[in-house]
Amino acid sequence: MHVDWTLAAEYLWPIGIALIIGITSWWLLMALTRRLKGRDYRRARIARVISRPLAFALPMLVLIPALEATPLQERWLDQSLRLLHIGLTACFVWFLVRVVAAGEQAILREHRIDVADNLAARRIHTQTRVLSRVLMGAIILVGVSMVLLTFPMVRQIGTALLASAGIIGLVAGIAAKPVFGNLIAGLQIALTQPIRLDDVVIVEGEWGRVEEIGSSYVVVRVWDERRMVVPLTWFIENPFQNWTRRSADLLGTAFLWLDYRAPIGAIRAELERICRSEKLWDERVCVTQVTETTEHTLQVRLLVSARNSGDAFDLRCIVRERMLDFLAREHPQALPRTRAELLEQPDPALQAARGRPAGHVRSPGAEDGEPAMEVTGSMPRS
Repeated sequence: MHVDWTLAAEYLWPIGIALIIGITSWWLLMALTRRLKGRDYRRARIARVISRPLAFALPMLVLIPALEATPLQERWLDQSLRLLHIGLTACFVWFLVRVVAAGEQAILREHRIDVADNLAARRIHTQTRVLSRVLMGAIILVGVSMVLLTFPMVRQIGTALLASAGIIGLVAGIAAKPVFGNLIAGLQIALTQPIRLDDVVIVEGEWGRVEEIGSSYVVVRVWDERRMVVPLTWFIENPFQNWTRRSADLLGTAFLWLDYRAPIGAIRAELERICRSEKLWDERVCVTQVTETTEHTLQVRLLVSARNSGDAFDLRCIVRERMLDFLAREHPQALPRTRAELLEQPDPALQAARGRPAGHVRSPGAEDGEPAMEVTGSMPRS
């Protein structure tokens, strides 16, 4: 078999040189990435963001002029260049996504939430995470659109769709309503912030913390380590409780049902002693009040304050336990009890006799067939 080495050289030289340059640059950039792994300073982070997409983009950039320098048929050259342009577009989209992610991490590092007063930091975390995900989604969508438009068939389909844009727009709007609804809800949450990361919320009767805010849902970590996944639109369309909207400070109550003989003054003094001995109390509120009475008992409300909802719950439990122990030990008569009064049942005949006035006698009436005669005192003598 005869080989035309002159023709082969026209292919091998440009492509070979391009491959050598591309592989060498890829190896160097990947080695740089591995070397900078774990290093946490600004230049290292910037280099890590750029190095990986550039490691894949450089070989393709070198191959484009190399292929154009070969006597490749026009049809095959167009197909090869289209694939390289698609690869370059993917690398560029990848690079932009990494830039957005790096910017997000930089902002989050500057505003830590593992501190006592983290209200402003949580607000910035929420806005940054939601907006970065929306921006990443928009970048990927534009990149995919650019790739699809490189195919003539897709351009023809797009022209046909534009001709019937009204119907297609209506159908697409109905079909994409959940997607766009969550997207708009995400923007609303990022801007107005009804919830933030690490907020304490009550959702569907469940107490939990906002663990993650994604592009379409929110993950709430329930107190027993379960995760509740809630669509973003739910927080816009439904009422819910946010216990840390302005601050984490919270009031907690412990209710006691006690007997009427309960010493309220002693209970008030004991509550103050319990609060002063507990680190969970934030020294704001410590109040004892009688809030309700019934025919058998009275309701005593023990109101205390804490720095956050977790401390408030623990403090309520401690107050309730120690107060009950105090009452059982020092004032057992204060605990609720049921009273019963036993009455002696008298003889019915004796009760009837006691009911008649002394000296009052009534003779049988007319219905007995004899004339009625009433004698009071003694009968006159004839």
